[in-house]
This record gives sequence, structure tokens and C-alpha cells, in this order.
Amino acid sequence: MAKTGQTNQDPNPVDRIIQEVRMVRHDPAETAVTDDDNTVTTESSRPTRDRREPDRLTFNQSVESHVTFEDDEWEKLEQCHNLIAGVHPNPDEDRWYTPQMAMVIARIMTDMNSKATIQGASFAQQYIVQRGLKKFGERGEAAATKEMDQLHRRNCFTPIDVVTMSDEERRKSVDALMFLGEKRDKTIKGRMVYNGKPTREWLSRVDSTSPTAALESIMLTAIVDAKEGRDVMSCDIPNAFIQTMLPKVEAGDERVIMKITGVLVSLLVNLSPEVYGPYVVSDKHRKVLYVQVLRGLYGMLVAALLWYTEFRGDLEGKGYELNPYDLCVANKIIEKRRHTVRFHVDDLMCSHMDAKVNDDFVKWLNKLYGNHGKVTVTRGDVHDYLGMTFDFSVTGKVMIDMIDYMESMVDDFSTEFKSNETAPTPAAEDLFAEGEGKDLEKQRAEEYHTFVAKGLFACKRARPDIHPTIAVLCTRVKKPNEDDWKKLNRLLKYINGTRKDKLILAADNLHVIKWYVDAAIDVHTDFKSHTGGSMTYGKGTPMSMSRKQKLNTRSSTEAKLVGPDDLSTLILWTRLFMMCQGYDIDKNILFQDNKSTILLEENGKKSSSKRTRALNIRYFFLTDQIAKGNLIVEYCPTTERIADYFSKPLQGKLFQKFWKSIMGHDDM
Repeated sequence: MAKTGQTNQDPNPVDRIIQEVRMVRHDPAETAVTDDDNTVTTESSRPTRDRREPDRLTFNQSVESHVTFEDDEWEKLEQCHNLIAGVHPNPDEDRWYTPQMAMVIARIMTDMNSKATIQGASFAQQYIVQRGLKKFGERGEAAATKEMDQLHRRNCFTPIDVVTMSDEERRKSVDALMFLGEKRDKTIKGRMVYNGKPTREWLSRVDSTSPTAALESIMLTAIVDAKEGRDVMSCDIPNAFIQTMLPKVEAGDERVIMKITGVLVSLLVNLSPEVYGPYVVSDKHRKVLYVQVLRGLYGMLVAALLWYTEFRGDLEGKGYELNPYDLCVANKIIEKRRHTVRFHVDDLMCSHMDAKVNDDFVKWLNKLYGNHGKVTVTRGDVHDYLGMTFDFSVTGKVMIDMIDYMESMVDDFSTEFKSNETAPTPAAEDLFAEGEGKDLEKQRAEEYHTFVAKGLFACKRARPDIHPTIAVLCTRVKKPNEDDWKKLNRLLKYINGTRKDKLILAADNLHVIKWYVDAAIDVHTDFKSHTGGSMTYGKGTPMSMSRKQKLNTRSSTEAKLVGPDDLSTLILWTRLFMMCQGYDIDKNILFQDNKSTILLEENGKKSSSKRTRALNIRYFFLTDQIAKGNLIVEYCPTTERIADYFSKPLQGKLFQKFWKSIMGHDDM
């Protein structure tokens, strides 16, 4: 690594470590394979499993030779930590993911949402440390060293003597992993991860689950910001997890212990030989260092909860009140106007009528959390937040897009499209038909699964126009066939021509909420109906639903009674959330086109005939809400019923008409 201004003095610790790691990377010794903890043994002399006491090493022993991973091992790890790969771990199982895999994906999803646009991280290029060193060379070495140095300087863990460890602590010690990834700006980011998956064995979800801001909350508060013309600020708190301390270990309590192995041990020993060297042991010809974790680390199941608890406590201590219907949205009246803070882990979006209020809030954040890096702040009209771009440049409106994401979908798809090639609609009229094509081979089935998942991510955010198509394709993920593949191809072709489309949202009146719901009867091959629903404040659709109903109905009246029940929770939650944000809801209107259904909803069993009196009482839940004044049901002609877009594959002029309303382009 080239250095400027180098003197004859000894190289600094970071440079010295890089040199030693480079020796590891280029060692021409015999090819080796690793065990499951990032360490190495030779193929010819793989040790047998035994219970002998580990040998003590001195810190100045040489580093291991050529470090690598067996193909099956690093592939499993890459799949787990790479959402973009989207590969089904067990294709023969009748589900998308195992619960453990879902947890990993959720954690990576959080990181992707908050960092993908802001930092330009490419999550398609995440590598376990040994493979990353091979790929990125000196840049990877520097990134890995920087990450370990940061954790060391911030006292995230302390070494412990293996002799003092109980058998239970040895059993519960968790592996440390290091991942290297390349951002769009070509810089390399190293991240050491606590492999928290095994801890689920003794750590319940109740003790480790942390709330994050609901997507619906983000959309609604953005509409408020646009309507009131607030000053909007987004910011990122650096190294949030390691700013939290684990609970103090009292007598009799279990310590949280992490096992560091392989090249990671060498990095730490070279950074501080006097601190770590005396505690390095040899276990089956592998260097091992046990450390007690003192701060929250990425990968720990409790890390997000620890951070949430600390940040929430700090907000409440400053006088902010959490919205009880979303505990990641906080408000405080400052200068007679509301300051709103919504946060998704360490990513915040704040708004107030006075820009100085946001300025003061940043100063407060830096005072509390700036010791581990200055808070990153974005001001102005355009904000990259949670994988979306929010543009407030037009008065009264917020424009939301995911252009980069949609372009990457098209670019990564196996079918290549011409730049001007598109489809008039996301799906043809045969969307609900199962088709008679052959089942897809494994590779294409995995690609089908991946791109349906990507589409699901987009349609719940800036692209509600593809929601009904994605909803139907999701029902075919378990066993897609050639016809399903053709439908996916048409969807990607449509996206190719509309990749730059934006969702435009605005409110006519923050005190009036409008809902549209419809149900297409017996459209699925098992004769189940399909619910379509959407919400608007006047322009555009910030929330939508498109889903297969869970029971068979015998008439359109019944199907359209079940439909609102599918949407009821969201309808009532939205009202309660907005009221707690300080906006009384004068009207919460549900529009439908079936007068018989409206009578049943308004009068309950009193309007039931012989055909409907056997319906489950749950489908008359809305009758009670109407009586309480929480909801109004009004008739809407079929030609104006926007929900039709989400219940069936519209074509032609009707598609164009409703598309403009849904995407907020009806005045263009």
C-alpha cells in the first residue's frame, strides 16, 4: 500500500497489520480448507474431534497460511447475508424461507432500506472476509483492519481467559464473522458481525424484538410535511449499535461471549498485542480468542432493541411523546408547532415548520451520539430514505420514486429488453389463469422467486401500479410454471418502460380519508375471490391492498363484504394514527359499488337474507365501527371505483384512467 510522507520510523499499526494480512492472502502454501469459524486446517491433516484442553499461544506466533472457505460453506454464508441473491435455501420445502433465514433477511433488509441509496452500498457484493481479501486486495485489507480497529478503540469487547469459562459459556460462545462489501463509489466497507442465529435457542423473540417505523407511517407523515410545507431533514446516526452498552453482568449472570478465529485474531493481536496476545489459544490447530461482548454488535438479536430502548429514552427525556400506534414516530410541540421524528433503527426523518428547530435537533443528536462519528445530515427538498427518494420540491406535493432500484431489477433480469421496449399494462387479462406450461427448472424457479420478492418490495413503496400483478405472482412462487414465467416477463417488460415513474402524493384535506375497496368474485383457480383496496388523501395512493381472499363466497355481495374486512385493520389504524399526530378525522369514508353490501355493513344481521344470514359474525365487524362513527360507507359508481385496479388486471382506457389516479398523475 502506497504511503505518502513515510519516514524511517516503524509503520503505524494499521499498515503493519495490512502487511501481515497480505502475507496471508498471498501465501503459496498448500491449499487449505476451513472449519465453520473462519479458521484453517489442511485437507490432508484435518484433526479429529477431541476434548483436549486448548494449547496456549503467544501473541507473536506467525499467522495462518492461506485462508479460504470451502465452496459450500462460503456459499451458504453469502446466501444468508445477501438479500439480492434471493435463493430459496430449501427448494423442496413448502415455504419460502426457514424462520432462521427470515430473521437474517429481515436484518439485512433493515440495513438495505436505510443504507442502499444514501451510501450507495451494493448488497449484491457481500463477501466473507477470506473471499473478500482475495477479491478486493489491499482495499479489502484496509477495510477489515479499519473495522477491527474501530471495535477495539471503542471497547466493544474485552478478552477473557479460557480457563475461567464454564462449559455452558463455551457452548454458548458465538462466532464472529467479517463481511466485506463494495459500495457504488468503489470504496470497501468491512463489517464484523456477531453470528446471532444460534442464540435463538435460548433467547426469545419477546426479549429481542425491536420496533421500526411502519411504512404507512412514513407515507402519511410525508403527506403531512408536503401539505404544511415543513422543513424536512433526514439523518443517520453512525455506529448506532455500538453506542449501546449491554446490561451489566451481576454475580451469577451469564456473560455474552464471542469466539474470534483465524485472520480476525491476527488483526486484533497486531493492533494490541499486550491486550489480546496472552489470551489467544489453539483449538485443533486453530487460533481462537474468546472475548466478552460489552456493547451492541451487528448481528446480535438484542442489538436493535438495546439501541431502540436507549434512543427512545433519550427522546422521551427531551420531552417527545411517542405515537401509541407507531412507537417509532415521536412528536413534540415547539414554538406552537409540531416537530415530528420518525426513525427506522438509526435512520431518522424529521420535520417542522421552522428550520431552526431541525438545526437544534441535530446539535442535540451530535452531543449525545457524535463521539462515534458525526451525524450525517441531509437538508433541502430531496431525501434518500429507506430505499426511496422523497422529493418535496413541488409545493403541497411529495414525489416518491425508486428509479435506481427499478433499473437494477430490469438490468439483473435474465431476459434482455431494448431501451424502448415495454408493455401497455403490467399483466394481461389471463393474470389469474394457472396455465398448463411445464414447471420451471430449479434455476429459473429461483430467479422467478427472487424477482417476485423484489417486485413485492417495490409495490408496497413507490410502485403501487404493479401491486395486483405481484400479488397474483406471489401465489405461484411455490411451484411456478412456464406460463407464470411469461407473466413475470411481461411485468419486467412493463417496468422497463416505466422505470422512471414517480408516485405523487398530496392531501386535499388532512381531516378526510378516502378508502376504495372491491372484490373480484371467483377469479382464482380454486374459486376464491380477490380483494383490492386503496387509500387516498386526495392525490395518489400511499397505501394499497391486493390479496386473495381466504374463503370461498357464493355471490358478489358476500365477496364484497369480505373485502372490507380484509382492509378493516388498516382503515381503523390510519384514523387512530393520524388523530394521535394531532389531526382529528372528520370523515373516514369507505367507497363501494354494491348497495346490498352497504346495507349489510350499515345494518348487520338486520339486513341479512336467507343467503347471507349464515355469514360469520366477523364480517359484520364494520357495522359496529359505523355505529360508533369511526367509519362512513358511501356508494361509488363502478366507473369511479379505483379499487378495481387492485382486484383485476385492467386494460386499455380504464387502466390508464385509474393508473393516473393511483400514481397521482391525474392532473397532468
